[in-house]
Amino acid sequence: MTRRPAAALLGAAVAAGAARGAYQLLRRYPPGGAARWARTNHRGEAVTLLEGPAVAAGAVLAAAAGLALPARARAGLAAAAIGAGAFGGYDDLAGSGGRRGFRGHLGALAHGELTTGAVKLAGIGATGLATSALLGDGPADLVLNTGLIAASANLINLFDLRPGRAIKVAAAASTLLAAAPARSAPRPAAGPPSAAELAAVPLGAALGLLGEDLAERAMLGDAGANALGAVLGTAAAASLPRAARIGLLAGIAGLTAASEVVSFTRVIERTPPLRWLDLLGRRPPAAPAARPAAAPAGGTRATGPAVTPAEPGTRTSAPPP
Repeated sequence: MTRRPAAALLGAAVAAGAARGAYQLLRRYPPGGAARWARTNHRGEAVTLLEGPAVAAGAVLAAAAGLALPARARAGLAAAAIGAGAFGGYDDLAGSGGRRGFRGHLGALAHGELTTGAVKLAGIGATGLATSALLGDGPADLVLNTGLIAASANLINLFDLRPGRAIKVAAAASTLLAAAPARSAPRPAAGPPSAAELAAVPLGAALGLLGEDLAERAMLGDAGANALGAVLGTAAAASLPRAARIGLLAGIAGLTAASEVVSFTRVIERTPPLRWLDLLGRRPPAAPAARPAAAPAGGTRATGPAVTPAEPGTRTSAPPP
């Protein structure tokens, strides 16, 4: 599965440790103050968005430390995490959440409204282009890899609607990528980058803060989810054969298009194996508030089953004004 399993494991451990360390540092010295990063989740409890920048920082540090990887691959991974994390963080802090999805942001743009989401989409596209250029492939691969990196960044963000979900998806994708056959390289002496070593960066950065996410003390936000997706896309771009990358991009594009009309959450909740995985490690649902039952005709009092309110479609409230 991998040429250098020890190096891949070490890379994952470095990414996890770097993400944890960055998170602790950011919690102690939050840029702009802790309130700037605070949100309220569906339970009415406070969570912090600092997990996102910490995950992006962990990926950058792990990429820089991955000395077994080619310099171009290390630069690409770092650029993807920095660019996608920065534009995602901008949307986290400046966005209102009033517009969602490609249709919402492009529709607003058509009416002359430039949303923070539209700025983020353009910025992540530019990040994909810059990252693809750093990987050093030809013109055809430049276009393909740009689309793959940007689309991956957006897709992981679409799953960040419940605690731990986006991280689980990123971890599963990283594991599958590590097992994928490597592409043939135009530089046989150096050989292609190891898929497992590349996938170890997003895998470790994600798992390093999974506990905080599942416990609902923190969340990835756009900064973390976009960074994870972009790094995953970069790892795929640098390691997979062209045919596999074309198929992967087509699949991501299909899922993204489907998300405009189908709720991923509803699909997961209606599919028992996916629902089990989604709930694995999460806190139990909040108990609904007791509601008095109306007395039926005949003067007797009866109570019916409690009705559990549906969770909202997003994990947190809009940012404070």
